[in-house]
Amino acid sequence: MGEPHFDIPKECKAGVVVNEGANFHVEVRMVPVPEIKPNEVLIKLNATGICHSDLHFMANDWDLPPMSTFNVQCAGHEGAGVIVKVGDAVQSLKVGMRAGLKPIQDTCGACDLCRSDKECYCAKAVFTGLMCDGSYKQYIVSPERYTTLIPDGVSDFIAGPIMCSASTIYTSIRESGLQPGDWAVFPGAGGGVGIQGLQLAKAMGLRPIAVDTGADKKKLCLEMGAEHFIDFKEEKDVAAKAVELCEGVGAHAVFVTAVQTYPTSLKFLGSRVGGKVMCIGLPPAGTCHIDVEPNQMCFRKWSVQGTLVSNMRDVDKTLDFARRGLLKPIYTVYPMSKFDEAVQKLRKGEIAGRAVVDFNTD
Repeated sequence: MGEPHFDIPKECKAGVVVNEGANFHVEVRMVPVPEIKPNEVLIKLNATGICHSDLHFMANDWDLPPMSTFNVQCAGHEGAGVIVKVGDAVQSLKVGMRAGLKPIQDTCGACDLCRSDKECYCAKAVFTGLMCDGSYKQYIVSPERYTTLIPDGVSDFIAGPIMCSASTIYTSIRESGLQPGDWAVFPGAGGGVGIQGLQLAKAMGLRPIAVDTGADKKKLCLEMGAEHFIDFKEEKDVAAKAVELCEGVGAHAVFVTAVQTYPTSLKFLGSRVGGKVMCIGLPPAGTCHIDVEPNQMCFRKWSVQGTLVSNMRDVDKTLDFARRGLLKPIYTVYPMSKFDEAVQKLRKGEIAGRAVVDFNTD
């Protein structure tokens, strides 16, 4: 049997940002299907996750050039679908292969960072959904060398969010250096990134503690692997409670996805020597700070470390957790007609887990 054939239309459905800035919204429109270069593939997406970073790109509240600077109208970087066309110079990818779109569309491939495992920090990295159209558009372009393949057994609704949220938290856990049996605290554990962090931490032998609020999120977090749940609306001193639960010593690491936790994040470490604050959540520029007292850092050997998104290897590793049934992202599927509703709900903090848009449902 030969390669499958796909009829490629001239136009496709897309969630287009309108009124870029603080009062943005997303409208579903028909846009041209992009042309590919010889070393690129065309992917027809079946699903896209919606990430907080998308909101920041559309609101333009980071210290970055706005999307319009790059003539970009579609945010998104959590796409999953199938390759429907390959360029003449493409060597290994084939039509019909399942593939995803990540937060970084491409890197230079030649600098020291690209030659190590830190290619996502490449100075020439192309940020998906900011510097090129992202996964809010059904047909997207991806260079062969930076395309991630999706393994059998992982649905598009699961694979999409893994491209960013799940793999990002996996990278942070890996780089924290925590060992099996160590305590890991997750403020914002009921959100799209945190709920995947709980599962990955459990699968990696850690002892996760969830911080969030509400009976529904408590039930979800405990089902997904948390040993304890702290409701920040019911507990007067959340950090002190976390320290108490961590054998009275403190967390080995706190993984901050809820940005409002940054100012108090060091308190979760208690008196734990070698404790770490892992910075993951990205707030609007200049709005959140961590007050670091050098003597405290020295006497307790504490560190504050940031991670951005994942390299290709870590995305593959995270997909493998899902393939083995160890990662089951919690998501709500929205049809195309509810694209903006999903975006605005996420903006208001009204979505548990991840919001995913189904391109094949109007």
